[in-house]
Amino acid sequence: MILAIYSTRGIVLKFDLTPVQEEMRIKAREFAKKELQPIANDIDKTCTFSDETVKKMGEHGFMGVFIPKEYGGAGLDVISYAIAIEEISKVCASHGVTMSVNNSLACHPINKYGTEEQKQKFLKPLASGDKLGGFGLTEPGAGTDVSLLQTTAVKKDGGYEVNGQKIFITNGSKANTYVIFAQTNKELKHKGISAFILNTDTEGFSTGTVESKLGIHGSIQCELNFDNMFLPEDQRLSVEGDGFKIAMSTLDGGRIGISAQALGIAQSALDQSIDYAKERVQFGKSISKFQAIQHMIADMATEIEAARLLVYNAAFAKDTKPRYSYEAAMAKLYAAEVAMRTTTKAVQIHGAYGYTKRYPVERLMRDAKITEIYEGTSEVQRMVISAQLDKLEL
Repeated sequence: MILAIYSTRGIVLKFDLTPVQEEMRIKAREFAKKELQPIANDIDKTCTFSDETVKKMGEHGFMGVFIPKEYGGAGLDVISYAIAIEEISKVCASHGVTMSVNNSLACHPINKYGTEEQKQKFLKPLASGDKLGGFGLTEPGAGTDVSLLQTTAVKKDGGYEVNGQKIFITNGSKANTYVIFAQTNKELKHKGISAFILNTDTEGFSTGTVESKLGIHGSIQCELNFDNMFLPEDQRLSVEGDGFKIAMSTLDGGRIGISAQALGIAQSALDQSIDYAKERVQFGKSISKFQAIQHMIADMATEIEAARLLVYNAAFAKDTKPRYSYEAAMAKLYAAEVAMRTTTKAVQIHGAYGYTKRYPVERLMRDAKITEIYEGTSEVQRMVISAQLDKLEL
């Protein structure tokens, strides 16, 4: 995976993609160009979730990339997954986050913590793309501080009666299956949280307000409501009290997906800027000849390459290490902030046109912002990194 290349200038570490990983890049790139590029602007304008193309992502193996084949997935590594999200997000970040949530937040915890029966019943349809998954953690009063969860799951008649509400939940009413979190012992705070799997046809489950957002208009975020919803005990994920552990480890993997999404947005902004700078003529020459533009593009390219190394390193860590919080937090922190800086520069390079909807860069800038917020804000990533520094031997 990593080659040490010796030259007169010293040693350069380089990621050398395997044939399978390169095949995934080509496959995802071609899919994005053929299926997503024609609709990306339209679904942004109309705030429409594209059921058809999400279904096609499943048919192409994008919805369970690193899930074993026996459970409906493609059985590939996490780097292949990051590459696929990067390529999809270059064209449509909304599809990128839909794919990320299904892979990282729905499939992963069931694959890691679920029983064989749960994997057969819930994981297979999600990983194969037959069904769409989601992750219900955030509540009106509990965002970063998960210990403040108010949703409860009270033991009753061989199962649990669940009451409460979740907000900002990606895939919204389109998801068929959710991994959700509730307090089974409120006195224990975060140690009293448990995880459950539910299908959305369960009595007592409903979706609420759909959010109107700045960006990722082709992705749905909405409320989930639980009103005396009964879940049998065999739909609890792992043992009571494991919910916080499951949520945190799941978010580590989710951050790799979001960092890859941010990377794809940033790369698209750079590509768009280079093309525009070559064609835009001012003072008798293309603006690509002006040093100010060259310097902006050089900075964008350098930061994107650094972000890509962090993203792929985090993906490699997930494949090879039991804990990868540190690598995942660094990748998400840096890639998200690079996405914002790069898309802002892209709008500047496009000038007044960049502020209009004639070019994709204004959409890219709006889509980039959320990568600094969801699945842990940039401030949270800094907290995770600093906490891990005390534990690492550097």
